[in-house]
Amino acid sequence: MIRVKLPPHLRTIAKVGLEIELQVDGPVTQRSVLDELETSYPMLRGAIRDHATMQRRPFLRFYACKRDLSLESPDEPLPEPVVSGEEPFLIIGSVAGG
Repeated sequence: MIRVKLPPHLRTIAKVGLEIELQVDGPVTQRSVLDELETSYPMLRGAIRDHATMQRRPFLRFYACKRDLSLESPDEPLPEPVVSGEEPFLIIGSVAGG
């Protein structure tokens, strides 16, 4: 099981707690986790990735094992601690402003 932690605004949309668990078949990548997340929680479609381009939305970042994965290829395998369920895949709302 893949553990995913969502920021407050996405938890509200999906009506879930801080962490959810997903069963991802095949290679565990950002793309496969987000595909399963959007399949399991269709109300999140378009909230994390753009409908047309499937690019990460601005002001959202992806982290795992204390690393920012936001600019990495969505098809890169996620770190083993995420795959094993030891560590969560984090979707973080960026902080902006001045």
